[in-house]
Amino acid sequence: MSGRASGYELLDSGEGRKLERFGSCILERPSAQAVWKPEKPESVWAKADARFDRVEGNRWHGRTRLPEEWEADIEGIRFRLSSTDFGHLGVFPEQRPMWNWIRETCAKRRNASVLNLFAYSGGSTLAPAQGGASVCHVDASKGMTEWARENARRNGLKDAPIRWIVDDVPQFLAREIKRGRSYDGIILDPPSFGRGAKGELFKIEERINPLLEQVRALLSSRPLFVLLSCHTPGFSAQVLENLLRQHLRGLSGDVDSGEMLLTGAEAVNPLPSGSYARWMAHH
Repeated sequence: MSGRASGYELLDSGEGRKLERFGSCILERPSAQAVWKPEKPESVWAKADARFDRVEGNRWHGRTRLPEEWEADIEGIRFRLSSTDFGHLGVFPEQRPMWNWIRETCAKRRNASVLNLFAYSGGSTLAPAQGGASVCHVDASKGMTEWARENARRNGLKDAPIRWIVDDVPQFLAREIKRGRSYDGIILDPPSFGRGAKGELFKIEERINPLLEQVRALLSSRPLFVLLSCHTPGFSAQVLENLLRQHLRGLSGDVDSGEMLLTGAEAVNPLPSGSYARWMAHH
């Protein structure tokens, strides 16, 4: 499926900005980590259809030049994209390698069950579904869950075994533990800060350890994987790896970790965009 990965490309980055192509649209947005100088000339940056600016109060310039919504096929998953007021588009393309890995891992076991937490627009829900897994998608935002359901329809997965849950993640997990549920694979991409479906406060520093205790309690007797990613400054790959090693101690498997990267054309600097750690069962 990776041969169809033409829907996203990092075109350049530098001086606190990034230039990306999502399907047919070229966008310039802030990127605090891009402290180097751009590699491409100004003429390349001038091709941007629209630009998002945080300095001038979170607003788009040239938004009217963008379609109300458009589509991009990114690593074998079709996404509905739209320019939101926060500068997001409905996809985090730094997760591309993860979607491939999840899809392939799930394909190795018939009818694997996967739980995707803080699931956003569903890239990590649709990847396991494409690999033949049944999936439970959990996000506190009703709007984002609808967006994810729309993405499922666009990928021919409308009738796939996916449960769509709008709920506060820790509260949902507590109820699943009480019900005696279990999952072969668990994916979580917690925010630095957020609010649950009923306004519950979530701060990653305070909630990550209790959250991982719940994750451990929900793993099946033959777990496949746990994938933890986040974009919180200070939560480096090593921090996430330490957390997984500690909470999954005693399980037979390996942990690896790394930076999530935006990548693109040749001679363009890879752009760090968060970290991940993953535990994989020994096969």
